[in-house]
Amino acid sequence: MNVDQASKIIIKPYITEKTFAMVENESKICFIVERSASKPEIAEAVNTLYNEKVTNVNTARTIYGKKAFVQFTDTAKARDLATKIGML
Repeated sequence: MNVDQASKIIIKPYITEKTFAMVENESKICFIVERSASKPEIAEAVNTLYNEKVTNVNTARTIYGKKAFVQFTDTAKARDLATKIGML
């Protein structure tokens, strides 16, 4: 997967107080993603864009679009990525 394909899948980070707390407590970051994207595609897109290994992806369809809750191996990696993309 190249960067253009990955950036079409990962639309933007989703930031609320709850998702902000998820970074510290659960090592998860929430993204708004393309409606047709599958969990393996989302994991590959995060790996392509941010060079971080994803351990788990959960998705939910909402009025804001499709959300992907992406879990990383440890809290430090999630915190570093959240800082890098401007969440923290």
